[in-house]
Amino acid sequence: MIAPTHAMVLAAGLGTRMRPLTDDRPKPLLPLEGRSLLHHAMDRLRDSGIRHLVVNAHWFAEQVADAVAGYGAADAVVLREPVLLETGGGVKAALPHLGDAPFVVVNGDAFWLDGPNGALARMSAAFDPAEMDAMLLLVRTATVDGDAGRGDFLLDPLGRARRPKEREIAPYLFGGVQILTPGLFEGMPDGPFSLNRVYDRAIENGRLYGLVHDGAWFHLSTPRDLTRAETMLRAGILPALF
Repeated sequence: MIAPTHAMVLAAGLGTRMRPLTDDRPKPLLPLEGRSLLHHAMDRLRDSGIRHLVVNAHWFAEQVADAVAGYGAADAVVLREPVLLETGGGVKAALPHLGDAPFVVVNGDAFWLDGPNGALARMSAAFDPAEMDAMLLLVRTATVDGDAGRGDFLLDPLGRARRPKEREIAPYLFGGVQILTPGLFEGMPDGPFSLNRVYDRAIENGRLYGLVHDGAWFHLSTPRDLTRAETMLRAGILPALF
């Protein structure tokens, strides 16, 4: 069990699949239920007790900076990326602001509703630094309203995660919320790289774990996804959990 004090929101992506909505703003600033996706993510982190926050920005970076400032998070740091560093490079660049203990990383377009217990609280309670370098929040592909492809991960009985083999279908999709340890980034290159490199390192060492979400999760990739999510939330219709 851990009690994370630091977190990062990944808000630097180009959001190309969400165009034309992202022609004039970054994807995390798209509204859902009258509030930006970024502010929803910041709400979840605040409610879990995290006060030290880093947000990276590239596409319309000043809009992101203004949104963070408008939220009123006193300990939030915005890192502007002149060159897009991708997910892994963005987190590595933020490490000086994320402390020495395991920290939370949330995709800026991740939107979920907690089940009986908060997702971040469940992940923190289940995270064992002696056994784990990373824990991913996973969503059952059968509950995803959208294209889940072949899925992202499978879990063994202990919760260790692996990727699907050729012609294998994975029952879980990555939900955009994770706990990572700083040591995973040792030896990783400066500049752009994907967090998939970090996951692969953890898989090789048997230290990548997953926790299955027990609440509602919304797949937000295209304008249609966003419109459908808005409609479902207003109607009180949530994706099936099981």
